[in-house]
Amino acid sequence: MGRYLGPLTKVSRRLGTYVGGSLKSFQRRNFPPGQHGRTQGRKKLSDYGLRLQEKQKLRYLYGGIRENQFKRYFEEAAKAHGNTGTVLLQLLERRLDNVVYRLGFAKTRRQARQLVRHGHFFVNGRKVNIPSYRVDVGDIIEVKEKSKKSPLFKENLESIDPRSIPTWLELDRDNFRGKVVEIPEEIELEIPVNVQHIIEFYSM
Repeated sequence: MGRYLGPLTKVSRRLGTYVGGSLKSFQRRNFPPGQHGRTQGRKKLSDYGLRLQEKQKLRYLYGGIRENQFKRYFEEAAKAHGNTGTVLLQLLERRLDNVVYRLGFAKTRRQARQLVRHGHFFVNGRKVNIPSYRVDVGDIIEVKEKSKKSPLFKENLESIDPRSIPTWLELDRDNFRGKVVEIPEEIELEIPVNVQHIIEFYSM
């Protein structure tokens, strides 16, 4: 299954939780998409459906990660020491596109993915254009010199609340630079996700 490139608002409506797209549109039409979405409402999900829904919420929250790639993250987390759910979130958080988003260089993870793909970022002085690139403690993420002149980055950084930047990251706003200071332990997601349901989904 390839990466979903369609409107995230439709996905949000289908899941009943905002995972991206137009927030105003989602709030205005918070019912399943389709001809009968408004009249039929939301059907009660089976146990399998509940677990699938939680997995989909996390996939789309992180920009619509491909199913096979998301499964590989889970399998790596399951083999690692520690809590599988925590390790899974850590692997997702350490993606370069997510770090770019968390630092405020991009307004959405989708935008962050696009900016990384277009080669706007350096990691430890080397250009990296792979959104799934995994950062580590001590890594320096920096907007390349030419791109610093773009009003997009300036506007994005000016609009971010410094308090929203997670403690495991450090932002040097003046120099368009960020640093990974530790591996994230307590991860706050924008929406509630039952990670245990995701573990159970892949164990079924």
